[in-house]
Amino acid sequence: MQLDTREFRAEAKFQRVSPQKARLVLELIKGRRVEDAINTVMFTKKGVAPLVEKVLRSAVQNANYLSDEQGLDVDVDNLYVKTALANDGPRMKRIRPAPMGRAYRYQRRLSHIVIAVAERKAAGLAETVGDEAAPAKKRLVRPASKKAAAKGAAKGKNWNRKATSR
Repeated sequence: MQLDTREFRAEAKFQRVSPQKARLVLELIKGRRVEDAINTVMFTKKGVAPLVEKVLRSAVQNANYLSDEQGLDVDVDNLYVKTALANDGPRMKRIRPAPMGRAYRYQRRLSHIVIAVAERKAAGLAETVGDEAAPAKKRLVRPASKKAAAKGAAKGKNWNRKATSR
């Protein structure tokens, strides 16, 4: 059972990047420790990566500031990225010239990037990892069923192939 404390957020609204492109970077950092997430974003070659790094650092600073202000006991080293979202913002409608005096409409997409960090308790994490590891080993050692062995033997023979001689 995972124990979470308070959640700290940071938002960047009306950013000039499509949500689809921002989600590519945000998927890389979801669920990671903050230190690992910052390192990952620093070495990501996407154009939105510096913006995501800025929002992530802001969320960590929010956690640090609010823990001092409200007297919470938050360890910045135990923070992890709880949620990382890129929501649709408003769209800017634009017109591109087309052949024969016509015009094509297109949309410039904006996004709202939201990152939330929370503190993960080390004691609760160690208990869940220890309990889940044992049953997984048992599943891997289990012998194959008789049906699967028979299926594998039948697979080698080509029953459907027609014998043709020319």
